[in-house]
Amino acid sequence: MAKESGLGMTVSVDDSGASLRDISNDITGIDFSTPRGTADITGLDKSGIERLLLLADGQVTINGIFNDASNMSHDVFKTVSSASVTRTVTIAVSGQTLSMEMLLSDYALSRASTGELTWSVTGLLQSGAVPTWA
Repeated sequence: MAKESGLGMTVSVDDSGASLRDISNDITGIDFSTPRGTADITGLDKSGIERLLLLADGQVTINGIFNDASNMSHDVFKTVSSASVTRTVTIAVSGQTLSMEMLLSDYALSRASTGELTWSVTGLLQSGAVPTWA
């Protein structure tokens, strides 16, 4: 596999009815990570730290431009505050796909002094399934 850019990335998110929607056109930025917990298991006889890997996690923050067209970003996220449902978040780049079952904990809207209406959504792993690239 060669080095590549993130151009052409696709991001899809379930709406509250569990229909996966491609909202890539509304997204201006995304941060995602798949961290693992660690445990310090260093014995008194060691001069360097020993660690064990613990539980896997997944986190995502998606930023975008407000779009209230049918099946686009506002349609997908408008129920975050009222529908406590797990959402599939799928990130695809260059034939590689990461899908995670997440709880979306915030849908924050911001109107800048210049007029832009933007949003930010935060998601945290919910299902107990380890996030894995396919």
